[in-house]
Amino acid sequence: MDAKRESETTAMKNRTTVERKSDRELVVTRTFNGPARIVFEAWTKPELFKRWWVPKSFGLSLLSCEMDVRVGGTYRLVFSHPASPEPMAFFGRYNEVMPHSRLVWTNDEGGEDGAVTTVTFEERGAETLVVMHDLYPSKEALDGAIASGSTAYSPQETGGVSETFEQLDDLLVTLGASVGRS
Repeated sequence: MDAKRESETTAMKNRTTVERKSDRELVVTRTFNGPARIVFEAWTKPELFKRWWVPKSFGLSLLSCEMDVRVGGTYRLVFSHPASPEPMAFFGRYNEVMPHSRLVWTNDEGGEDGAVTTVTFEERGAETLVVMHDLYPSKEALDGAIASGSTAYSPQETGGVSETFEQLDDLLVTLGASVGRS
């Protein structure tokens, strides 16, 4: 039965595309098998988010996940890695929250060079098209993020975001079975 479920999950995988749209913009696109409501919940409920956001192959551990998903609310994600003596924190605030359709947040750990991330959720029948758009304040800020490896969305290294989205695919399979559709 596990082999059947694994093959069904594998058959449901979708392709992640990463594109540098301009000197300041990166766009990640993926279609997920599931309604926008469930996909959106996976992005906004900490207990779900922490089950898929960290690429397992990177050796990172998500130590804490705080999310107050409302306009003006904040988030803080703290990671550890065996090669780093100190935990790494990623944090910011939510600028827009439109349930089941749109999230916009700041990435304040980058200071003035931090990106603003917009994620849209477009339901298409039983699937949801997710478009994640990072807008940096300058070409230099985006180039610096890519060079430092601080963005998992580098067109040269898409493994992290692809793996993360595959983990979301897997989570959606389990949520679809337990949450149902409305």
